[in-house]
Amino acid sequence: MPDANTENDAASPIWRGMDRATLDAAYNNLEAVPGSEEIIGGWAERSLAVRDDPRARLDIPYGERERMKLDCFPASDSNSPLFAFIHGGYWKTREKESFAVFAEGPRAHGISFASIGYTLAPEARLRTIVEEIRQALTFLAGHADDLGFDPTRIFVGGWSAGGHLATMMLDHPAIKGALSISGLYELEPIALCYVNEGLKLDDAEVADLSPLRHVNQGLAPIRLVAGADELTGVRGQAEDYAAAAEKAGMSVSFRLLDGHNHFTIMEELESPSDAITQELVALVEGR
Repeated sequence: MPDANTENDAASPIWRGMDRATLDAAYNNLEAVPGSEEIIGGWAERSLAVRDDPRARLDIPYGERERMKLDCFPASDSNSPLFAFIHGGYWKTREKESFAVFAEGPRAHGISFASIGYTLAPEARLRTIVEEIRQALTFLAGHADDLGFDPTRIFVGGWSAGGHLATMMLDHPAIKGALSISGLYELEPIALCYVNEGLKLDDAEVADLSPLRHVNQGLAPIRLVAGADELTGVRGQAEDYAAAAEKAGMSVSFRLLDGHNHFTIMEELESPSDAITQELVALVEGR
């Protein structure tokens, strides 16, 4: 049993007035949303039909590691824009295959879709994961003709940890814009809470890989989306990044979607007519 001093230390504020237990709760999306694993399972189940589409190009290697592969789901027009999507899972879980269903909204608007896999922590440090995503985008830009999209209109996006990785790509020369869904932009609270178990962020990674610390006018446009029912940690990060990016003179917008939590928000990308798909269309069209 911990002694009194240990208990007092555990209850001490470590981030914006939050102690460790409160900080853990502020980022524990699975615990906060009953049935979240069932929601994710539904994505995987509905993705099977999308992956069975004969036009799909699956498990294309873009690097040497086992998970450095991507899937492409082309739109009907071979000169279409591309939305390169990065899955979430706190950089430690999930897989590209379960997110194929989110090609449906973009493709209904003539936007091709790629789902990017990457090596998970702890096998790879976050710095390596960021470089893998950069390598995937470079690969896509160089193979656009073969894969059936316009190399001058590549957009990147992601959900949760994938939103962080997408935001880290705003300086990639091939990227024309980004769409981050329930993303993470400041890594210090992540390094201080349970998420860091297995991730093991160090001070240099927190400094170098926190998008909030690297906002500037030279970056590609970005649209941020979060659910009004998100945990305070995730929602607050989007608000902070949007404010900092706007102050830096970036092209940024932030939209809070009523009635959605960290998981149900993805419904808005699966449907061609719903909010996140419409945000993507507006980004692609430069509106």
